[in-house]
Amino acid sequence: MEAFDPAELPELLKLYYRRLFPYAQYYRWLNYGGVVKNYFQHREFSFTLKDDIYIRYQSFNNQSDLEKELQKMNPYKIDIGAVYSHRPNQHNTVKLGAFQAQEKELVFDIDMTDYDDVRRCCSSADICSKCWTLMTMAIHIIDRALKEDFGFKHRLWVYSGRRGVHCWVCDESVRKLSSAVRSGIVEYLSVVKGGQDVKKKVHLSEKIHPFVRKSINIIKKYFEDYALVDQDILENKESWDKILALVPETMHDELQQSFQKHHNSLQRWEHLKKAASRCQNNSKNDKCGPWLEWEIMLQYCFPRLDINVSKGINHLLKSPFSVHPKTGRISVPIDLQKVDQFDPFTVPTISSICHELDVISTKEEEKENGAESDIKHRTRDYKKTSLGPFVKVFEQFLENLDKSRKGELLKKSDLQKDF
Repeated sequence: MEAFDPAELPELLKLYYRRLFPYAQYYRWLNYGGVVKNYFQHREFSFTLKDDIYIRYQSFNNQSDLEKELQKMNPYKIDIGAVYSHRPNQHNTVKLGAFQAQEKELVFDIDMTDYDDVRRCCSSADICSKCWTLMTMAIHIIDRALKEDFGFKHRLWVYSGRRGVHCWVCDESVRKLSSAVRSGIVEYLSVVKGGQDVKKKVHLSEKIHPFVRKSINIIKKYFEDYALVDQDILENKESWDKILALVPETMHDELQQSFQKHHNSLQRWEHLKKAASRCQNNSKNDKCGPWLEWEIMLQYCFPRLDINVSKGINHLLKSPFSVHPKTGRISVPIDLQKVDQFDPFTVPTISSICHELDVISTKEEEKENGAESDIKHRTRDYKKTSLGPFVKVFEQFLENLDKSRKGELLKKSDLQKDF
């Protein structure tokens, strides 16, 4: 993978927005089939420019306008906001209080820094293959719930470009949801609760919700390799004391002694499970039970959502195909069929795809008809680079949106027929 030099970013962005950004697909997404008049025109975009200059309330008439502005401004970052009652770029001309956010995709933001109290390999903005498993589990758990528990069909998962993932739920009915309903959905999906000062962040009882059970079943597939081997969460006294803080005090002395006798996290975890089972049989109280080990598993592995991002309709979120200015990586869509194979370290950087474009042979360039339109030229350009497969994932998502929309229109026309 080509090394990324932030000093080269301005020049790289010029090439990226001119020849590699997938404008046609991007516009097709946010226009949603052009079914609702002015839907795209009333959408807010914000740009972060060089030196952290931030511009809100950008909006565009059409794909061509968006292209021209991106190529003129070369933003370091693009954020997408709500669809408003009026064009965002005219918000200053609207009567006070009349400019209102009306619709937006239901979005989720999962950031690795929110797991810093439970991951031992990295902290802050750093990630590695050992802790990326947290994001893999998060996608599986949240996506299953969105699909099966809520019946949402159109879910676009995107790598943030650095240390997390975003999800855009794009069903037509979902885009119309109120902040209160969005808050309810996020509340349903939140199991780990409490700030830095709260040691025990998961509390279960005998009645385990089906959502929690299904989430535990997903975590079980990863727990041994991720938590006991890669993170080694019971490696030494400092690490196991954190786990003892999550179990009843009556178990502390016995576990401290037995942990010292065992040699690794795997053995200590097995002993903890047996001790929890004995505690349940002896005390018959509500502090012990099979859910004791589940509480630990959830605290160490369950997704941690940024609630505010999801519940606010007017909250902005980083756009797919934006470039992360620190890493140079592109915010690419994630193939839901291959979540376990997704590797953030192989995601193309802006340097690598621009370099791939440069090395296309001049012979190939000469063969091309110079009179061809820019759009045709550009369509082929991203296909020539490692960005191509990710655009294909995006196109598949758009195909499903189109099919669903056509199905809805057919249903409506059938209902309107007089028999």
